[in-house]
Parts: sequence; structure tokens; C-alpha cells
Amino acid sequence: KGILGLERGISELELTNFISSINTNNDAVCFSGGGVYDHYVPKIIDFIASRSEFNTAYTPYQPEVSQGTLQYIYEFQSMICELSGLDISNASLYDGASALAEACSLAIAHTGNKKILISETVNPIYIEVTKTYLKYRDVEFIYLSKKNGITDFANIDKINLDEVACVALQSPNFFGYIEDWNMLSQILKDSKALFIAVSDPISLSILKSPGDCGADIYVGEGQPLGNYLSYGGPNLGLFAIKEKLKRKLPGRVVGRTNDTNNKTGFVLTLQTREQHIRRSKATSNICTNQGLIALRSVIYMSLLGKEGLPKLAKLCFQKAQYAADQISKISGFSLYFNRRDFVKEFTVKTKFSAEKIKKNAEKHKILFDIVDKNLIKFSFTEKRTKSDIDTLINFLKSYYE
Repeated sequence: KGILGLERGISELELTNFISSINTNNDAVCFSGGGVYDHYVPKIIDFIASRSEFNTAYTPYQPEVSQGTLQYIYEFQSMICELSGLDISNASLYDGASALAEACSLAIAHTGNKKILISETVNPIYIEVTKTYLKYRDVEFIYLSKKNGITDFANIDKINLDEVACVALQSPNFFGYIEDWNMLSQILKDSKALFIAVSDPISLSILKSPGDCGADIYVGEGQPLGNYLSYGGPNLGLFAIKEKLKRKLPGRVVGRTNDTNNKTGFVLTLQTREQHIRRSKATSNICTNQGLIALRSVIYMSLLGKEGLPKLAKLCFQKAQYAADQISKISGFSLYFNRRDFVKEFTVKTKFSAEKIKKNAEKHKILFDIVDKNLIKFSFTEKRTKSDIDTLINFLKSYYE
């Protein structure tokens, strides 16, 4: 009942930062992005994800002993459908890159076409994985060029879209900028080609959804949803579709049903690849979902909810805009084509060597990405404090070759 002598309460994030600050081996400040982001992971996720009801067999073939696993996957699917605005989500894939490759494979199977259009503003790692994935399927890749940091649709009318399987467009794109999904949807509306929308799930909470913009397929990287960077993996592939494509959906789908006592239960409803069902008619090589990573994501989305996720995205937006304001005032640095239409990540052009700046920054325990020899990219999550951002600004101000 007495006074404990403690200071006023602070948030879990602030407490974690305080503990880190008194650690002499404090980590570098991370401004890297490009698909995986240094978002804060609430400690309760580690606790809930380790509970025994979620630790069932590798594949939940027997629903009577796998209800915990099946239910959280069902809830995961429902949440991804809400974010994407599409009808059906699968039980996750390996990562965002393989999800795009699977989406292109689905489009080939659905349309019978072998031409794939991909914007140059799509994450280059995703493009390379997709090319590797489809290397022996006689697929022709056509690239939509970029202009001023976004996709240029000026020459798309020269392409016969009825011969195209799909068009992939990322928003926010690899440079961090928002693309016009609605425009692409209008271009494709009278063609056979499917529209694949690629996006960061946290950014989707404040942007118009792929489904509302006319996309047929949504793919993305689920790592930002409650998962650590972990030196590059494991990650989580998000995948959602319109109902018309359900028989071509890779992986598996969990559904809700009633048992003989009329109690709610969960089962594997759709398994398009499994050897014992489809065999040589399999639509995909994927037969594994990222169970633990998907579980962490569904806990994260449940904790933040419909209000918390947009609030988080807006916080990232505000921090990124503040950083952009400051960087644009520094001699030798400018915003890429002076664009400000980004959520949490943007590209900066510099007259200096990007490689030398990066190496020098690492000595100061500052991490960010290189796009080209004179292009660098910064990402800003809720973890980056004003002090962190100001440290970055002061480093850039003092930089010289």
C-alpha cells in the first residue's frame, strides 16, 4: 500500500529500449527494409506461441487432435482476407518471394498463357526467385519499365494482354512508393490476364485493399506481423485470391464446420497438392505452411486489432515523413524524384558513393540499404525514436568522401 519509489510507468517498448540502452553491447540502429522490417514484437507473442494447444503434429490431418492448430490457421486466413479484401486465403507459404512465384504459376495454370508481366519496381529478390521457380516452364518474362520511381504504363497497350498470364505490381513498391493499382485494374479488365498485387501487410491497413482495387491475387511477406528479423528467416508467405481461383490455390485451406454433436470444429477443407489426393494433377509443389510464424502473426494481428494496426502504420508514416523532411535539407542528398507518397520506406539520391556511405555508417552502428551506386533507402518503424532518426540525420550531415 506504500509508495514503491518507482518512476511513472512506461510502455513495454520503452522499457525494452531502456534495458538495451544500459547494455554496453547495444545493437546497431536498423533503418533497413526491402521486405523485412524491424518492427517491435510484443513479449506476449513469445509466451502465447509456446502454449501446448498449438503444438500439434507436422500436418493436422487428424482434426480430433489438431483443433488448436486448425483454429489459429483458420483465424489467420480470415485476417489475411480482411487485409487483402479478397475471398480466400491459404494457410501460408514459405515467404513473400515464393508466394509471388506461386501466384505466377497459378496464373499460368488458369489462363494457359506463358507470358508474365512484372514491373521493374517489384522487389528484385522476388523477381529472381520467380524466374528461378519457373525456369523450366518455357515462360517469357516481360518487364514494365519504371519512371520517376513508379511503374510506367505508357507502353502496355502495345502488348496483347490476352496472351499474358498475369501482371505483378507492388505497392508500396521496392523504392517505397505507392503505385496505382486502380489504373492497372482498368487496363486489365477486358483481358484474360490476372492482376497480382504485392504489398506489405502493415501498409495495407491504411491503404485501399488489393481486392477493392480489382486484384485477383494478393501476395506479401508476413514477417512484419509479430516476427523477428532473425538474420533473414524463417519468413511467412501471404497469399489470397478471388473465389474463382480456388481450385488452383497452392497449399491448403482450413475450414470451419460442425461435428455430430453440432459443435463448432475445424478441418482441412482444401488440399490441392497433397500426394494422396491430386498426385500428378498437383497444382503446386507447396505442401507445407509456416505454422509457427503464421501463429505468431495471428496473435500479433489479434493484439493490435482493427484500430491498432492502422495506428501503427500511421506512426511509421509520421516518422518517415519527419526523416524525409530533414534529409531533403542536407547538401548532397535529395528525395528520389522528390516523391513523398510513401508509408514507411523511401529512397534517397546522393552525389556520394552509396557503398562508401553504407560502410561508414556501419562503423557508427547505423544500418540501411543500397539500391544503386548513388541510391540509398531508409525504412522507419515504430521502434525508431526521434533520437535514432536525428542520429541518422547528423551522420548524413557530417558525411564526406
